[in-house]
Amino acid sequence: MKITVIGAGAIGGNLAAKLSTAGHDVQVADARGPEAVRPEVLESGARAAELADAVQGRDVIVLAIPFGVAGKLAGLFAPVPAETVVIDTSNYYPHLSGQIEAVDNGEIDSVWNAEQLGRPVVKAWNAALAETQRTKGVPAGTPGRLAIPVAGDSEEARRVAMQLVDDTGFDPYDAGTLADSWRQQPNSPAYCTELTLDELPAALAAADRVKDARIRDSVPERLAALPATATLEDVVEMNRAAHR
Repeated sequence: MKITVIGAGAIGGNLAAKLSTAGHDVQVADARGPEAVRPEVLESGARAAELADAVQGRDVIVLAIPFGVAGKLAGLFAPVPAETVVIDTSNYYPHLSGQIEAVDNGEIDSVWNAEQLGRPVVKAWNAALAETQRTKGVPAGTPGRLAIPVAGDSEEARRVAMQLVDDTGFDPYDAGTLADSWRQQPNSPAYCTELTLDELPAALAAADRVKDARIRDSVPERLAALPATATLEDVVEMNRAAHR
């Protein structure tokens, strides 16, 4: 597939490298310009591109950008064909993006983001830590393979996103429509807790919007309480413990 990843940070870099390794034609674009793409992201064959050119003639566009920024790209996406699958990887953390009244008042994070962009999106890769994505992807069929939920209103777009999740080393799980994607947002039981395909459905079902929002808002304090030498496993355990 022809894929563009917009955003060259940890998540975007991970996805560009893994999807390129899987054999896809991958471009990476960043608002700061092609020079912002780290050399190691391009080692597997991905190419740095200008943002204005990177959305043309692509099958899939992955948004690996901070939550709330999508609206700034609405003009860029206006001429992009409707059949192009757009995947959103972002998460709403008020202490990072600032308070967004519509979301605070109950609108689903991903639905709001799609409205700002002006087109449908699929939610994927948001519920796994960057380091989990970088280090824990394994071939299909490997015992204990971790799972990633995928939500979106188009069955075909979900299918495409699920195939790409598989290509990055994780079992994809069909998590339903975009209106259901709050179940994989911060800080639900399914969010960044490293679950297998057998474990993930129960975690999604256990989500509680009010409780999970309180846990999300306590993340800065809980992270500050971890030792300076905290590992990926420490962070995952912190997320799991919040739901016990």
